[in-house]
Amino acid sequence: MTTLHEFGKRKKQSTGTDTTARGSDRRETRRHDLETHRISIERWDAKRRSGEPLGEIVDISSGGVRIRADQSATIRPEHQLRVRIELPNYAGICPFVDTSANTPEPKNEWIGWMSVARVLPLDSRQMEIAGRLVDMEEMDRGMLGLYLSTQPLAA
Repeated sequence: MTTLHEFGKRKKQSTGTDTTARGSDRRETRRHDLETHRISIERWDAKRRSGEPLGEIVDISSGGVRIRADQSATIRPEHQLRVRIELPNYAGICPFVDTSANTPEPKNEWIGWMSVARVLPLDSRQMEIAGRLVDMEEMDRGMLGLYLSTQPLAA
């Protein structure tokens, strides 16, 4: 029996040669392009309860995010960053849920940990940071998925 993740492992090109599937075929969640919205992401300092601009979201999924940031940031793969993401309401959908009270309430921000998987220099001034959002509650992950389903997919 072939499962979905095994189905896409080998593809035939029109030339008849086999090629191994690219990493994008193995994604658990779909990425959505938010680069045109110019949404900033902050590096969160819990002690001061304030954020410092880190960069702008290029694309996001319910499992991870890709950011464009200045080269001045000293970030390497396997770093753990505390981040704050604030997304606007869209089509009446709030991207996150506050479950700290007795009844869930909609909210626009999420503060949590991002595990850096990749850092690529783009030019002398900017770099691209990609990572997983590791401590997001399932309710927030589900609402973010619903929110993103109204946004265009990333290439």
